[in-house]
Amino acid sequence: METVLRRSFKEYRLPTVLNTAGKKWFAPVLLLLMWHWITTGGRVKPILLPSPESVLWALVETLNSGELAHHLGASLVRVLEGFALAAFLGIGLGMALGLSPLLSQMTEGIIQLLRPIPPIAWLPLAILWFGIEEGSKVFIITLGAFFPIFLNVLQGIRQTNEKVVEVARVFKVPRSKFIRKVIVPGSMPFIVAGLRIGLGYAWMCVVAAELSGGMSGIGYMLMDSRALAQTDRVLVGMLAIGVVGKTMDYVLQRLERKIIRWRSFYNGT
Repeated sequence: METVLRRSFKEYRLPTVLNTAGKKWFAPVLLLLMWHWITTGGRVKPILLPSPESVLWALVETLNSGELAHHLGASLVRVLEGFALAAFLGIGLGMALGLSPLLSQMTEGIIQLLRPIPPIAWLPLAILWFGIEEGSKVFIITLGAFFPIFLNVLQGIRQTNEKVVEVARVFKVPRSKFIRKVIVPGSMPFIVAGLRIGLGYAWMCVVAAELSGGMSGIGYMLMDSRALAQTDRVLVGMLAIGVVGKTMDYVLQRLERKIIRWRSFYNGT
């Protein structure tokens, strides 16, 4: 019986894996083939859309020269600084307002006023306050990542399991322990979801902020390459952002999955 089960497992596991992998890679491969077809035979000018081969060579050149690593490293540092500050402020203020209905009512007006303003609209003031270098860029990144994190934390606290909260109140659990043992675990999936969304906004904001000035960063590389009509290098910079952003999101996604499994146990489901 055991031999039959093992044989069946071997027979069905490989097709399943191949089927999953095929679905995962179908869209990227199709896009690559379409890109290659469009850019061959003079269908489109290389300055408008270079071929995949040209982009690959540009990638090799920028890697060998260290240029891509330099600009990507500068952007990554700014994203991490702004994202860390946004996470600290977003989680802290979200917790404070979520635990205090009075404070939430007092600040709701100003929050709803500031929330729709695009982070880039703050750029002139940011340059005036912090200069054209690092300060203004980190400020824009922080502002862009803050609201997704803050609003998710606020929502998570408001949706914490009411039965667990009621039990904690009946047993008069100290406030610090109540926050640590009930509120934080209950809202953790919302916190991680907010961090994932905020991280995406951080990458969008860093490129926009770097386009405004400075001599380093992926945004500067994109602007400089456009000015020199090096479209292949523009695409290299865009792909680099996508790869690094996807890698960072993957880490948070794995964390989110673990938390969701743990929260099912926490909720007794």
